[in-house]
Amino acid sequence: MLDIVFSHSYYYKFDPKQWKNKTPYPPLGTLYAASYLRENGYSVGLFDSNLIEDPKTIKPYLNKHLPKIFVIYDDGFNYLTKMCLTTMREAAFKMISIAKEIDSKVIVCSSDSTDHYEKYLNAGADFVIRGEGEITLKKLVDAISNNVITSNIEGIVYKKEGTIVETPKRTVLRDLDELPLPAWDLVDVEAYRNVWESANKKFTLNIATTRGCPFKCNWCAKPIYGNRYNSHSPEYITKHIKLLSETYGVKRFWMCDDIFGLKPNWVQNFNKELKKEDLSISYYIQSRVDLLLKEDTIDALAESGLEEVWVGAESGSQAILDAMDKETKVEQIYEATRLLKAKNIRVAFFIQFGYLGETKEDIGKTIAMIKELIPDNIGISVSYPLPGTKFYDKVKDDLKLKANWTDSDDLAMLFKGSFNSKFYKKLHRYVHKEYRKSQAFSFLKKALKKPFSIKKSEFRLLILSLYYYPAAFINKLQLKNLNPRNV
Repeated sequence: MLDIVFSHSYYYKFDPKQWKNKTPYPPLGTLYAASYLRENGYSVGLFDSNLIEDPKTIKPYLNKHLPKIFVIYDDGFNYLTKMCLTTMREAAFKMISIAKEIDSKVIVCSSDSTDHYEKYLNAGADFVIRGEGEITLKKLVDAISNNVITSNIEGIVYKKEGTIVETPKRTVLRDLDELPLPAWDLVDVEAYRNVWESANKKFTLNIATTRGCPFKCNWCAKPIYGNRYNSHSPEYITKHIKLLSETYGVKRFWMCDDIFGLKPNWVQNFNKELKKEDLSISYYIQSRVDLLLKEDTIDALAESGLEEVWVGAESGSQAILDAMDKETKVEQIYEATRLLKAKNIRVAFFIQFGYLGETKEDIGKTIAMIKELIPDNIGISVSYPLPGTKFYDKVKDDLKLKANWTDSDDLAMLFKGSFNSKFYKKLHRYVHKEYRKSQAFSFLKKALKKPFSIKKSEFRLLILSLYYYPAAFINKLQLKNLNPRNV
């Protein structure tokens, strides 16, 4: 028997786009919570749903361990959990009902339950934790275990005599180094490695160096960590990397922070700590173009092993960036991309179409930017209204029929923007083909200058360009013939 069984509600196999990528990451946030409760004297287990096909498969595990408390604790470091996909919510509800069959107390901590706690309570959850969860969870588990009142615990929602009770929010943890390292021993790391290697990809594990984001892009939700920004020390992260490197032989890492290295001199000190421990790694990050341009940041990143950076470029139109409250300039996207490429660091763009007020001219500027800068990768989405954002408040009246995507490749317009879903789905395909055309042309110029320097993947793209050129032309004609207005 266990005191607590942890799980989470993200199932890669329910999200075709992400499962096709074959790059699953263990539930880091869940592992932090499990580690913290274990350090405080509780016996814990983990039912990791990431690679599972059906939430019903949790039943034998729960029947075996008969936990007093069942905790659905989503990985808040995985941006996909912010999207509150309907398939994942339904899976959470199923797990709640199975746990209630063995009379476990059920606690849920996730972005979706924070925004829609009443739905989870109605589905059978006893408590919902709102916001950052470790400290609140420990206090709540203590109260349940000792059969004392919970009304004085900050950061929870529950039902009392049919009425929903909300307690005051808890202040986020400032000294992140107080937390023990995640409970990696609870995860079948080899199962993840097998998925990566089945797609001939270099196995990578996820690490979070920070929590929160101080910037105020008006479409970005922060239901768990809020607008505060707190950071682990470079020493703590180096210790974490050393553990994973020595235990699992991992040398490549996804730094899954909203923004990596915002704290002044953090990147520089991290580089020093890695050298001190004689750790040679590669890693990739998310960042902002304006931050990358500060002082010697790019130099320190390159020296410490940065392989790739995903930047929130979003749009090539300054008008759209300003409407988003992005606080970056198009020129900074251009400058940062060139400087990163000069250091042989791969650059990838997050691109967002469909923001309120977007025109075909704005779209044209974004496509032109992609074709000129030719990033190493792009991720295209349409604007997605997340609860708790200014953007959501602007469009919430349009969300009556559908307020969530089914999976992360849905790309449906959930509100009345300038153009409709059909237009943006066709645009998505067109932009990818234009991007591949530009990549192929750059590889062709490289091949003409240095024939033997071209890589196998680059040669393959050159061959595929025979498809991309006519396909892009057809997509362009289709876009012209569509009635794109969202009426």
